[in-house]
Amino acid sequence: MSPEPSAGVLLDHLFRHQAGRMVAHFTRLLGPARMDLAEEVVQEAMLRALQTWPYTGVPENAPAWLFRVAHNAAIDALRRSHLAQEKTESLVAELSSSLTPQEDPDLEEQLRDDELRMIVMCCHPEIPRDAAVALSLKTVGGFGVREIARAFLADDAAIAQRLVRAKRQIRDRRLTLEMPRGAELEHRLDSVMEVIYFMFNEGYAAHEGEELIRADLCLEALRLGQLIAASSIAVPKVHALVALMAFHAARLRARTDESGDLVLLDSQDRSRWDSRLIAIGFHHFDRSISGDTVTSYHAEAAIAATHARAPHPDATDWPMILEFYDHLLAMNPSGVVALNRAVALGKVHGADQALAAVDTLAKDPKLRDYYLLLAVRGHILLELARPGEAANCFRAALEKRCSAPERRFLERKLTECRERAA
Repeated sequence: MSPEPSAGVLLDHLFRHQAGRMVAHFTRLLGPARMDLAEEVVQEAMLRALQTWPYTGVPENAPAWLFRVAHNAAIDALRRSHLAQEKTESLVAELSSSLTPQEDPDLEEQLRDDELRMIVMCCHPEIPRDAAVALSLKTVGGFGVREIARAFLADDAAIAQRLVRAKRQIRDRRLTLEMPRGAELEHRLDSVMEVIYFMFNEGYAAHEGEELIRADLCLEALRLGQLIAASSIAVPKVHALVALMAFHAARLRARTDESGDLVLLDSQDRSRWDSRLIAIGFHHFDRSISGDTVTSYHAEAAIAATHARAPHPDATDWPMILEFYDHLLAMNPSGVVALNRAVALGKVHGADQALAAVDTLAKDPKLRDYYLLLAVRGHILLELARPGEAANCFRAALEKRCSAPERRFLERKLTECRERAA
């Protein structure tokens, strides 16, 4: 007999939203060196729920049920272990005295603090960035190895090894969940923000595969950003990052059509933009301008906010966006930023200037295999009524790595070139 859909759907929802905080909670109680045990007892609780809820019904307080089962599993595992008896009994006593959600009104705040401390620990400077991202997704985001491998375009074994090495570093270096202070906290916070931003971007535009968007990655990154923004370590640049992610997440539903094909910004149905997320974006954007420091997150959030304010494409303040891109390029002189600036340049000063800017960027070896450079150049050439040259760009772009929706978009542009040339 298979599980009832309602129980399965609820459990999937709970696993996505509770697993990370549960792992963080048990890592605090058991110690970071026993992170594997923390993950095991959480998985055991979820498995127990999958086996029993379809037949006994979903408990009235499902999260508390999961915490209680995981607590009992942790106690049993410790008593079966070969740890020194005195240490085992002290851990058992601490676990036995721990309360479950809604039994203690202060525990919700403790759980948020556990999650925050966990991601800060995962972003320790001695843990490589790719491993920090993977470990954060696994322990705090509740993602499985296969999901992480998909996000990284890697195989499961490679991600599993990456996680093993990161956990070994935590054990060998005796890292703790203690919050760093001063310059170390500032450095660690920058790493945390990089991890969250990377996570969001991986979901916002997949580099390969059948889907353009991984909304679960985007929303998990936004949730973690909001968690930090609500904490005592929040600074204006954190609010800028959250604003940026909220503005972009608001457009997720409009970025693809019913067939999953790419829809460019100017063609999006803006009634599908999420007004609640836009409001969250402006709330955090207002808080981001309270400090004296302007970061690249501020500039990107300002660009996204300008798009969000426009009720239709013709109302977009492109001169303002171009000015923001100038500031962003000064802070982050990357080829991708310069390519985006070229698009804004074309909106303000015409396609000829945009083409000149893109042709200059084509000399950058870092953009050699970037399909979007060729796609943008093809789009500009179409604007200039040069469909033959545009077609060559789109064909070249199709030889580069991109997702299936992006590939279909390029093929449609090729068809448009042939129609215009006829």
